[in-house]
Amino acid sequence: MKTFEELGVSAEIRRAIEEMGYEQPMPVQEEVIPYLLGENNDVVALAQTGTGKTAAFGLPLIQKINVNNRIPQSLILCPTRELCLQIAGDLNDYSKYIDGLRVLPVYGGSSIESQIRALKRGVHIIVATPGRLLDLMERKTVSLSTIQNVVMDEADEMLNMGFTDSINAILADVPQERNTLLFSATMSPEIARISKKYLRDAKEITIGRKNESTSNVKHVVFCVHAKDKYAALKRIVDYNPQIYGIIFCRTRKETQEIADKLMQEGYNADSLHGELSQAQRDAVMQKFRIRNLQLLVATDVAARGLDVDDLTHVINYGLPDDTESYTHRSGRTGRAGKTGTSIAIINLREKGKLREIERIIGKKFIAGEMPTGKQICEKQLLKVIDELEKVKVNEDEIGDFMPDIYRKLDWLSKEDLIKRMVSHEFNRFLEYYRDREEIEIANGSERSGKDGVRRERRDGGRQAQPGYTRLFINLGKMDNFFPNELIGLLNKNTRGRVELGRIDLMPKFSFFEVEEKEAQNVMKSLNRANWNGRKIAVEVAGEESKETSRGSRREEGGNYGRKEFGGKKRSYKDEKTGEANSKRNKKSETASADKKKSKSSREERGYTQARGKKDDWRQFFQGNNNGPKDAEPDFSEEGWARRTPKKK
Repeated sequence: MKTFEELGVSAEIRRAIEEMGYEQPMPVQEEVIPYLLGENNDVVALAQTGTGKTAAFGLPLIQKINVNNRIPQSLILCPTRELCLQIAGDLNDYSKYIDGLRVLPVYGGSSIESQIRALKRGVHIIVATPGRLLDLMERKTVSLSTIQNVVMDEADEMLNMGFTDSINAILADVPQERNTLLFSATMSPEIARISKKYLRDAKEITIGRKNESTSNVKHVVFCVHAKDKYAALKRIVDYNPQIYGIIFCRTRKETQEIADKLMQEGYNADSLHGELSQAQRDAVMQKFRIRNLQLLVATDVAARGLDVDDLTHVINYGLPDDTESYTHRSGRTGRAGKTGTSIAIINLREKGKLREIERIIGKKFIAGEMPTGKQICEKQLLKVIDELEKVKVNEDEIGDFMPDIYRKLDWLSKEDLIKRMVSHEFNRFLEYYRDREEIEIANGSERSGKDGVRRERRDGGRQAQPGYTRLFINLGKMDNFFPNELIGLLNKNTRGRVELGRIDLMPKFSFFEVEEKEAQNVMKSLNRANWNGRKIAVEVAGEESKETSRGSRREEGGNYGRKEFGGKKRSYKDEKTGEANSKRNKKSETASADKKKSKSSREERGYTQARGKKDDWRQFFQGNNNGPKDAEPDFSEEGWARRTPKKK
């Protein structure tokens, strides 16, 4: 393995990074640094988060800066404010012993006037989010005409966030003769397109397999029913008392709700999402970095690129919509050679997405065993004892107080005293898990009966769990209606807390379970509501017909939107159409009868002879025809069957 000196890193930079604990270059640094120190070398580097990407592009950029010329020479684009600040902080650390080198983070949510003043004073490296940089360009307060190196970090995320137009506008103002460096954890079709568009003869450097998860991360999955997800999260956290990790949620609303629940129940947690102000986000991150927070509940965007040391766990409270985002999530732990655990809490509906993630990361998930209440209490008890053993006793400081304390506790035996001290910390868990039902691991692979119908589909699909009522709603995936939208709908239109059970989403409708006592209230409330201008219809879901033959696989919606008549299924539309046609026919018959009554007789209308019988067509096939009634026509008559000459 080469040293940083052998890679060509200058003595000032080596001194700084050695103080930071850098001893040997990591694989991505060993590959990228020598190449970037050259000229006209475009690079696409694919490596997992936590593998030292910032140093891989940061060290060569710093070394190539002409400090005496105080103009922007390098530009680093990144998707989020947190990542922007993090990269700028790292570059300042790397350039600690380079006098006069200035790095400026440029991002939204902070004072643009102070950033403009800093630009006027002169900077060498700009680290920016695309939106704020474009704003400064439009104000004519920053010039990119002197930029020699452009770095796009987390480029795939910038594209996913809709920064494509901004990036185009920015790079249009950067000289064509530049080095372009593109760094990402994953290789997606979007990355391939952007590298083809902006890079020239780029060298692709891949550390490990493309999109592969780091080998230091263990991937565990807990498959539970939808109603048990939060309870499962609590058990996982409680079973790992020393946990220091990030809980990823899909939406801002879900993030805030989970964080609020955890904080209300005594957990050391907080939220991080896009609706927070920059000051709030900075405060949360500062608390998390110094470990005043044990759990950070965050969205994907907010946590993108966060470099926090020694994370033990990443918990996916549901899988991300973009399967490649899982790579970024899990990459938050197991960094710099340390081990970590990535946990996914899913329901049966997400099993297909799980298999896709396994294919992308090249690893199989380990099926987790949900800890029992007894196991959790044991873990927490041992934690209390471990903390007592590690308590540092300052004899001098407490010496004056001990006689009074001994006198106060003199009536307690050693055993009683230990029991009371332990219980003081332990009782919260003991009370919670004393009569708590164990969480059932959902298994969707089991089959029941000769007909091969899944238990999930027959029992869980059409019959509500005990204590719950299964409801039908006329909204589905085609309406962009998902569990979060259902929860939001309930929160908006119902009072109090509604406990949700299983949720089954179909293309045009859905089913969900609520507590029996809340079913009528939910139906009454939602039937008065609207969804994007569409009236909502909610009713109790029907059971599968007993007459249904074995082995038949009727649509999940049962008889909704259908009625059976004589063995045929008709929709409500057909039914209404039939009723309308029937009404029209009856009306027509009545009108015809009235018309007949009002019509004069043949004699009254001047006819004197009786009307003859109608021709019977059958006689022509029975040999009873007497020939045509009229005389046979003369075919020799002029013009009869004469061929019309063709037009020339």
